[in-house]
Amino acid sequence: DILLQWDTQSRGEPFCVFAQLLPATCNHTASMATRSGESLLAGLITAIEKGIDRDILLQWDLTAPEITGLADAYVAHARAEMAKVEASVSAPSWEATMQPVAVDGILATLVDSICTFPQHVSPNKDVADASTEADKVLSNFQVEMSSRYELYLAIKAFAESAHPPINGEQQRLVDHMLRDFRRKGLHLDSTTREKVLALNKTMADIGIQFSKNLSEENDTRLFTKEQLVGVPESTMASFKQNEDGRYVVNMKYPSYFPIMKHCQVDETRRVMEEAFNSRCKEENTKILEQLVQLRHEEAQLLGYANHAAYITEIRMAKTADAVASFLKELSDKLTPLNEKELQVLLDLKKAEKAARDEAFDGKLHAWDLAYFRQKVAKEQYSVDHEEIKKYFPVEKVTAGLLDIYQELLSLKFTEVKLQTWHEDVKSFEVRNKSDDSLVGYFYLDLFPRERKYGHAACWGLQLACRLPHGARLLPVTACVCNFSKPTETTPSLLLHDEVETFFHEFGHACHQLCSLAELAAFAGTRVERDFVEAPSQMLENWVWEKAALQRMSGRLEDNASLPDSLIETLVKSRNANAAMLNKRQVVLASFDQTIHSSAKADTAAVLAKITKDIAAIDVTPGTNMAASFGHMVGYDAQYYGYLWSEVFSADMYETRFKKEGIFNPKVGMDYRTQILAPGGSKDAAEMIRQFLGRDPTPDAFLRSKGLAA
Repeated sequence: DILLQWDTQSRGEPFCVFAQLLPATCNHTASMATRSGESLLAGLITAIEKGIDRDILLQWDLTAPEITGLADAYVAHARAEMAKVEASVSAPSWEATMQPVAVDGILATLVDSICTFPQHVSPNKDVADASTEADKVLSNFQVEMSSRYELYLAIKAFAESAHPPINGEQQRLVDHMLRDFRRKGLHLDSTTREKVLALNKTMADIGIQFSKNLSEENDTRLFTKEQLVGVPESTMASFKQNEDGRYVVNMKYPSYFPIMKHCQVDETRRVMEEAFNSRCKEENTKILEQLVQLRHEEAQLLGYANHAAYITEIRMAKTADAVASFLKELSDKLTPLNEKELQVLLDLKKAEKAARDEAFDGKLHAWDLAYFRQKVAKEQYSVDHEEIKKYFPVEKVTAGLLDIYQELLSLKFTEVKLQTWHEDVKSFEVRNKSDDSLVGYFYLDLFPRERKYGHAACWGLQLACRLPHGARLLPVTACVCNFSKPTETTPSLLLHDEVETFFHEFGHACHQLCSLAELAAFAGTRVERDFVEAPSQMLENWVWEKAALQRMSGRLEDNASLPDSLIETLVKSRNANAAMLNKRQVVLASFDQTIHSSAKADTAAVLAKITKDIAAIDVTPGTNMAASFGHMVGYDAQYYGYLWSEVFSADMYETRFKKEGIFNPKVGMDYRTQILAPGGSKDAAEMIRQFLGRDPTPDAFLRSKGLAA
């Protein structure tokens, strides 16, 4: 049937193009010779520079050798291209100096996505391992790029030349690149530059290893049925059993949290909490503490007091002192309420022990918190999360979520068949509702599996930007979660907080999809890190609104939406345990700032002290949650941003959507055009001011926490 041949020794661009157009069901690499990295790269370069009638330049069928080959080919190509830019120093121009840098930003993102995303999602160990190795290659090259002295001189020469006028976004690119070069010490002497470069290469390598250790973590514990009393039947059904009938329980979220919230056996919860907060303890504690020292050393070389000062300089906060004041002020406001909430939990524990005729030790342990918080929700607010869960089958939630986002942002989503990395993944096309023009694509990868990233996150895989020939590259994004996977006998039902997580992550996806920035450097979520969470946090509010909850709920047996009675109790419980939960965020943010304001740190000791001082809880001896705190690589000295950005998200929601209507199309379009579309092409403060019509205030934020403004 097929007269074509694909076994020639040299494959050029036509092959690369055709390979990417093959159906998702074709595993065409399995029986073919490995494609060279150079040929794969050539297809991407041609598409970027000349244009090909293809929306998605990403490929998910590469073998392990092809992944490493593509990474190596890109590095060789980019080095050659940057050498040309450096040669323009004597006669700099936008075309010779800046345009190649902008184009490389597009190519670099595509190669990075193709080569490094598989380590988080691929079921194939060889592919995942190759992806990790490619990540090291590409990360080290980005360190090299950020430290190329001759490149700095060329861009500096362009900035200081009498060049023809450039637009605001182009000027922003020049300014940001010079700023970032200075933050890598390129304005300093050669000895200092070399030290900074060496430090950054080491930090990149060990940071990747930190993340790899977490993704490969597969610790389990064995329990009898009696040791799991109280755990929901749906969770029990998801556990495998070994030969003697005991249940094999891993540390993934769908297993861990139901046990911590519902298991009536103290010892089981203790064992699970200790294991969960000891994940990767030996190897990652060592790596994190080395990173703390190296980051401090770099900051000192660059003239900063510490790493926290270095990081916050280019964030909305501007200084580490501002962050410290923000966290302390919030913590102090939460303290009286936190004391009351802890006492309520302690009273519940005392009563339960008395009812069971068991000894009461007079204190709350780390493994008690989730269990008794769940009791507070059920007993004081009449919230039965297991009952509510029946109304949130994942299919219904997904349909409702997509429906709400479509209405809010004037978009249309249609499921389509695209090449993916796993059979569980669904893919969608996005169009404008107004004129049916194509906006982009997104993937939903919702269920856990071996070697998959263990939390919830959104990846911008192909960034929206203008290509050199004038056409726009369409955005492609992936929403990765870990909800319980449905089986033949057990449906996937989401807890309300999982619905909230889904809304949050898909908010990041829409930030990518709605971006209209011209340059890849400012596409989508490439905004200040302490603002990036605000757009998604604001959209979490919809899962607390009756009209939205009814649209995304539907009981399996009769499609009945969440009844008014359950909605009322759920909404009333929104601030249940609010002080404790927000204190936990303050603990993590303060830990992050503390270790990154120091030359070195005993991370376990620092975390234990801060947890006791701020949250009034003792950590379990022998544990170190910091070893599995993934944000410490990539979000270092920036975790405060989750709370900081809530100031803006609460203000935007209360001021515009709550007052003018949560489904108001005009407000939704203002949000899309003024907050999402600019990406990082404007300062976040300017975007917020335009949307609100004034400067933001913390009043709505404090009210959202149950505190007086």
